[in-house]
Amino acid sequence: MSGKYRQDSRRVSMKTARFPLYPLPLLFACMLLASAKLEAQLSFASAIDLALRNSPRVKMAEADAAKATAVLSESRVVFIPVLNAGSGLGYSYGFPVGQPTLYNVTSQSLVFDLAQKKYIDAARMGLEAANLALADARQAVAEDAARTCVVLDHDVQRLEALKQEQGFAAHLVEIVRLRMDAGQDNRMELTKSRLALAQITLARLHEDTDIAFQRTHLANLTGLPSEGLSIVPGSIPLPPSPKTVSDSEYVPAIHAAYVNARSKFQVAFGDARKLYRPRVGFNFQYDRYATFNNYQDYYKPGSFRTDNFTVGTVVDLPIFQLQLRAKAKESLADALHAQSDADRLKLDFLEGRVKTINSLAELTARSEIAALEREIAEQQLQALRIQLNEGSGNSGAPPSPKDEQNALIQERQKYLDLLDADRQLREAQISALRLTGQLEEWLKNADR
Repeated sequence: MSGKYRQDSRRVSMKTARFPLYPLPLLFACMLLASAKLEAQLSFASAIDLALRNSPRVKMAEADAAKATAVLSESRVVFIPVLNAGSGLGYSYGFPVGQPTLYNVTSQSLVFDLAQKKYIDAARMGLEAANLALADARQAVAEDAARTCVVLDHDVQRLEALKQEQGFAAHLVEIVRLRMDAGQDNRMELTKSRLALAQITLARLHEDTDIAFQRTHLANLTGLPSEGLSIVPGSIPLPPSPKTVSDSEYVPAIHAAYVNARSKFQVAFGDARKLYRPRVGFNFQYDRYATFNNYQDYYKPGSFRTDNFTVGTVVDLPIFQLQLRAKAKESLADALHAQSDADRLKLDFLEGRVKTINSLAELTARSEIAALEREIAEQQLQALRIQLNEGSGNSGAPPSPKDEQNALIQERQKYLDLLDADRQLREAQISALRLTGQLEEWLKNADR
C-alpha cells in the first residue's frame, strides 16, 4: 500500500493559505482568530490531574472526610470541661423568688461513660471509612477520565479514517456512474455504491456526535472548554496486564462499606450500654450575688453571702427507660443492614472483577484478528495496485479503478474494525487495573 493511504490517522493535515499584505493590525487580528480555532490538545496525565482537582465527586468525598474528622473530635472533647459565663441582672420587688446573680461561671464535663468509649470508636471508624470512600472516589474519577481519553482519542482516529473512506466511496460513485454511461455497469451497481457512500456518511455523522459528547464529558471532568478539546497523540500509556489477586483484595469502596458497618456496630454497642450503667459527670458553679435589691434583708443575719460556689459530681444511673432499649435495637438493626449491604457489594464486586478479567483474553484475540484482517486488506490492495501498474499476468480480466476503490474502502473498514477492537480492549484493561488495585500505579507512570 502506498504511503498516501498508510499514513497514521493520528496525524492532522494542516492546509496553508497565502494572505495578501494587509495592514499589520488586521493581520494580527486574523492570526488570533485562526489560533482560536485550533484544537486544544491535552495530555493524558494532565487530563487525569485536572479531573481529580475539578471533580465534584472528589470534593464531596473530601467534605465527608472533613465532617468525619469533626465528628471524632466532637466525641472526644466531652471529657474536656466546658466553661460558661452568664449574668442575671434585673429589678425585683418583694420576697426573692430567685438568686440575685450579678454573674456566674459554670464548668461541666463527662468523667465516666461506657457508652461514650464506643461512640469514640465508632467515630474513629467513621473517619477511616470516609478516607477509604475518598480514595475510591478518586479512583473512580481517574478511571472515568482515563476511559474518556481513550474513547476520545479513538473517535478522533476513527473520524479521520471515515473521512478517507468517504472520499474513496465518493470516487467510487463517480467511477460507477462513468462505467454505467459506458455500458460497463448497470444501475444496480450505482445504487449499491451510493448506498455504501450514504452508510459511510451516516457513520461519520454518528462519529461527530460521539466526539462532541466525549469532548463535553471530558470538559466537565477537567473544567476546560469543550471546543476543540482533544488528547495529545501518543500520550496515553499502554495498560499493563492485570496481576493475580485473591478474593480478600478489594477496591477501597468495599473496605469502606465494611468499616462503616463496624462503626455502626460500635454505635449499637454504645446504645446498649446506656441502660443499667452509670454515667458520671463533673460540675462546678460560681455565683456572685447582688445587694442593691435588698435580697439580704430576707435572710438570717450573717447568712447571706455574695460569693457562692458549688463543686461535685453528678451520677446518672438509668434503670427503667424503654426508649433506651428501643434505641439500642434500632442501632443494631442499622448495623446489621450495613453489614449485609457490604456483603452484597463484595459479592457484586468479585463477580464483576472475574467477568472483566476473563474478558481480556477474548478482547485481545479479537484485536489480534482485526489486526490480521487489516493486514490482509493492505496486502490485497498492494497486490491489486501492482496488477494495475504492471498489468495482469493471467488470462483473467485485469483489475479496474473500480476494484481499486473497493479495495481502498475495504482496507479503511478493516482499519476501523481494528480501532474498535483496540478501544474495547483498552477500556477493559483500565477497568481491570482499578479492580486489581493497579490503577494508581499505572497513572503515576504516565508521562507528565
